[in-house]
Amino acid sequence: MPPSLPPGLPIVPDDPDGDNDGGSMPFPMSESEFEAAVSDALDGIPPELAKTMNNVAIFIEDDYTPQPGEDPDTVLLGLYEGVPLTERDSWWDAGSLPDRITIYRQPILDICASREDVIEEVTVTVVHEIAHHFGISDDRLHELGWG
Repeated sequence: MPPSLPPGLPIVPDDPDGDNDGGSMPFPMSESEFEAAVSDALDGIPPELAKTMNNVAIFIEDDYTPQPGEDPDTVLLGLYEGVPLTERDSWWDAGSLPDRITIYRQPILDICASREDVIEEVTVTVVHEIAHHFGISDDRLHELGWG
């Protein structure tokens, strides 16, 4: 697995043999095993921090579909959609939908070579997206080693 790939940013897969077939095969992991890895990553969030998360839902999807106007080759490992806690005002709770964190299964499996790689990448991606819920920017996450 590439050690410096930042979660949530576009990925250009390696193609070691240069034949444009996308490179190596994705690591094989069932949906239930992947869900367990995400659940374990969420369980690893310190309870005092988890208690401060407010109105956020976590989803797992197979892959990210680029939106109109985005590069059609965009690949994401995770995505935070919502209003960070640092930007919410006193009126925010009045009928607001939950924030949404989505972890994308296939892109993670595509860059991982082992079960340990998948677990590590899932953990980093979950922490990264939860940090966005708390208003932490990509730049700051990179400084902290969670980029």
